Amino acid sequence: MPPDAPQIYDLFVIGGGVNGCGIARDAAGRGLRVGLAEQGDLASATSSASSKLFHGGLRYLEYFEFRLVRESLAEREVLLRAMPHISWPMRFVLPLSPEMRFPTDTPAARMLGRWMPWLRGRRPGWMIRLGLFLYDHLGGRQILPGTRAVDLRHDPAGVGLHPSYRRAFEYSDCWVDDARLVVLNARDAAERGADIATRTRVVAAQRRGGLWRITLEGGAEVQARHLVNAAGPWVDRVVRDAMGQTAPRSIRLVRGSHIVTRRLFDHDRAYFLQGPDGRIIFLLPFQGDFTLIGTTDAAHDSPDTPPVCTEAERDYLIAFANRYLRHPIGPEDVIHSFAGVRSLVDDGAASDTAATRDYVLKPLGDGGFSVLGGKITSYRKLSEAAVTRLFPGTAPWTSDTPLPGGDFGVDQVDAQVKALHADYPFLTPQWTRRLIRAYGTSARDWLGPARAAADLGHDFGATLTEAEVRWMMTREFARRADDVVWRRSKLGLRMGADQIAALDEWMQAEAQGGPR
Repeated sequence: MPPDAPQIYDLFVIGGGVNGCGIARDAAGRGLRVGLAEQGDLASATSSASSKLFHGGLRYLEYFEFRLVRESLAEREVLLRAMPHISWPMRFVLPLSPEMRFPTDTPAARMLGRWMPWLRGRRPGWMIRLGLFLYDHLGGRQILPGTRAVDLRHDPAGVGLHPSYRRAFEYSDCWVDDARLVVLNARDAAERGADIATRTRVVAAQRRGGLWRITLEGGAEVQARHLVNAAGPWVDRVVRDAMGQTAPRSIRLVRGSHIVTRRLFDHDRAYFLQGPDGRIIFLLPFQGDFTLIGTTDAAHDSPDTPPVCTEAERDYLIAFANRYLRHPIGPEDVIHSFAGVRSLVDDGAASDTAATRDYVLKPLGDGGFSVLGGKITSYRKLSEAAVTRLFPGTAPWTSDTPLPGGDFGVDQVDAQVKALHADYPFLTPQWTRRLIRAYGTSARDWLGPARAAADLGHDFGATLTEAEVRWMMTREFARRADDVVWRRSKLGLRMGADQIAALDEWMQAEAQGGPR
């Protein structure tokens, strides 16, 4: 915490993922004094390792979770309006195959097993179409186009698929830059008065005399009237080690891995692929020149064990995709991989897709609670519910307020790109679009009066300049090169190891105020 931190915070948040930063933003916007501590970088764990989608939960219909799907679909459009720079509509192609099956634990599979035993767990095309009809109409869709049938023999979506796939459905969901979502929530919270401390671990948090007394790594102590433990995979660890409380395990950890290849398709649609084991994966257009493939689900023992995409998980994703691809891929085609650990509410259910409890706010006694579970799509509603529970006399406000840089319409991205290029004609078209997609209208705040690329300072590679990095350091809490090239951007896909090392050296010198 900074030396001028208030003597007592109204709310202190542990954890700088999407839930923690969303709660801090919501509370700061209600005029509350807010502090947040994150042991690593913002979004350095689960919140930068997702499939980067917000959606209504199409698969949850198989669990008959109609209320959850309806709420998620409605929230999907609220989020899209709030962040048109870092999120956008995406069309998903769902090829039909006789091998498609339900997971055996779903209510839909059990129902079909009783009524239509001859289907033997298969997902018939008519049921998928019924599910997509509900998906189109449950949430009051206004922005996104509805489902349509696709003839893969004549549609460009079929070109890259094995010719045995002839029919598909195409539906809508949304892509989001997950790590930038977190960073922009933290930036907005800070601009509304919150204190955000990264690389600052909470070592103790005790409730005494009506206040939480929180000890930070290094010995600093702060006090708060209310506390939220939003530590994600570490949420139980915080309760046990920092708070000294004994409690039954409340979450289970699931590792999801992704691989990245060169672009596999000449269009910007994604694929929703179903396997004979009842699982699904996505093939997603990624950063213009790449395809993102994921995800797996594997039990993960400890949050302190760094998650990595194992060879077995990589090979599973490759084999799954190759069931559909016209031209199979192999391990040599994987240019990058990543994995993240999701914390799921441990309700004893065998399947991680059981949607009965998306998240839980578990009390920590008087004046606080732990956040269990959650997902990108529900982060804003979770944040709103959390702050309202702690401060019932304050008014929610985030449903119609954009994130920084997102003050334009969903359909105005191309106009924003055109206007930025007109003001800064030295930017290439690809560079201009990258800046709008990362910063929206805030790009001008650090481009300033520049009239040539040289005015932005040193070029670290892949259009990353000194001016942009300095903005990330001063306004977006970046401290190391990995913060910049893998979270606040994905330029690590286009930069060499020597360039990233040079960037890190520059950032350390810049932080110390020394010569570069």
